[in-house]
Amino acid sequence: MTGTDELRRYRAPAWNEPVISALGRPGERGLLVPPVEAGIRRAVGDARSMVPSAMRRAAPPGLPELSQPQVLRHFLRLSQEVLGMELNIDLGEGTCTMKYSPKVHEQILQEVAEIHPLQDEDTIQGVLEILYRFGHTFLREISGLDEFGFQAGGGSAAVFTNACILRKHLERTGELASRNEIITTIFSHPCDAAVPASAGFKVVTLYPDPDLGRPTTEALEAAVSERTAGLFITNPEDTGIFNTEIDEWTRIVHDAGGLCAYDQANANALLGVTRAREAGFDMGFFNLHKTFSSPHGSDGPACGAVGVRKELGRYLPVPVVAFDGTRYRLDYDRPDSIGKVRDFLGAVPVVVRAYAWATSMGADGLREAAEISMINNSYLETKLLPIRGVGKPYSVRRRVDQIRYSWERLKEETGLGTEDVERRMVDYGIQSYFLSHHPWVVPEPFTPEPCETYSKSDLDYWAAVLRRISDEAYSQPDVVRTAPHHSSATPLDPAPLNDPARWAMTWRAYLRKHGRSKGSGRAPRTTGSPRAPRRRR
Repeated sequence: MTGTDELRRYRAPAWNEPVISALGRPGERGLLVPPVEAGIRRAVGDARSMVPSAMRRAAPPGLPELSQPQVLRHFLRLSQEVLGMELNIDLGEGTCTMKYSPKVHEQILQEVAEIHPLQDEDTIQGVLEILYRFGHTFLREISGLDEFGFQAGGGSAAVFTNACILRKHLERTGELASRNEIITTIFSHPCDAAVPASAGFKVVTLYPDPDLGRPTTEALEAAVSERTAGLFITNPEDTGIFNTEIDEWTRIVHDAGGLCAYDQANANALLGVTRAREAGFDMGFFNLHKTFSSPHGSDGPACGAVGVRKELGRYLPVPVVAFDGTRYRLDYDRPDSIGKVRDFLGAVPVVVRAYAWATSMGADGLREAAEISMINNSYLETKLLPIRGVGKPYSVRRRVDQIRYSWERLKEETGLGTEDVERRMVDYGIQSYFLSHHPWVVPEPFTPEPCETYSKSDLDYWAAVLRRISDEAYSQPDVVRTAPHHSSATPLDPAPLNDPARWAMTWRAYLRKHGRSKGSGRAPRTTGSPRAPRRRR
């Protein structure tokens, strides 16, 4: 490549790899365990007799039987079909900070990889110190909140923790029956509505003013009542618009007797710039697998670091790491705790990696990361808005770390929309998922988030790909409509998504729904699009 606007040729391997449960053959082994020596057997006896009969399996687990080379081939083939941070420019997973994690921090994880969650406290003082210091020193300084817990397995789980803390608080004050409404905004993350609803609250959703791009303060005042339990909100919202009146919002909710929870899953543009405490929030969370450089692992590993003001600390999930001046310990003695939201202490390696990143960055480095994120966002805007078919809804000029753009004009003029562009992007070696949360209040949306990881040349190349796809949409629409052409990804057969009878969340459920026995070999072909099974792993 000789210039940032020259597009790379790309063609991904497409192995059409079955799931590993369909690959095995009876009797194949990856490791042969040597038989127990006679002397050991005489001294120890039959190990199976030590397991109570009620706890023994009626039959061995239905695990795949493969040799070591087969296992390696399987996972290496899958890795060749994946576009990740180290292979491409993935500046945006639809409002998710995708940043580079320094490899030196991966080395540190080897020190904690073999710690058992039930080890005695005296043997894990170092890990407990990291958990304590990261919450009580780093995150307290960054947010202004007083106590933190790390059990939540991600952002939605962290919002659920906040909702349970609020519910427990209202139970304690005797107001739960009367205060049952949570206020949120349509451009906050969808979990800020869904999770309080799952915790038993009614949800009041505010929609944006056509000019501001966010709800007005007057709309909040009209929504607040004696039934208001709290405010769950993202700021900046997922459009990149920052509510400059947020301290007035929290005052209004407090005056009505409610509490305020801050969704800071993507806080990359706020580090060292604004704090939850000064904005008036009582609780909130950070996603360590986004803002704090630990990789975004889709379904895991992830960690939502939940923070609260001191007076709400009694409700945090147990155990909470405590320090008496000489020794770190696990504090279970919190009778008002909401209990557990996950086993043990949560994803400890994610916290260790985030601790290492924040330590290496320092306060100045965190502030610089925020500033570069905003500079990158502004620069990318200058590259995207001239592209034919791209629009920027709402008249608010300045956005923070991301912008929700729209392909509405492209859709009107070519019949091709954001999902078509997304599929075509992978043909140029670019990670494709850049859509935005439903409902699509912004028509045909896409939301890149160019955090501090990306260079000017990265942003130039990413914009050049979108420019090329726009040109193709107007001159060769069928090329875009039938994409991707050079990738292992394929158009998704929509039928299973609309037919609960075909849903299968586990391999066992898949076999049951297709009438196959566990030992019947490879999975059956799926009807519909002949390419669909490769996408639906």
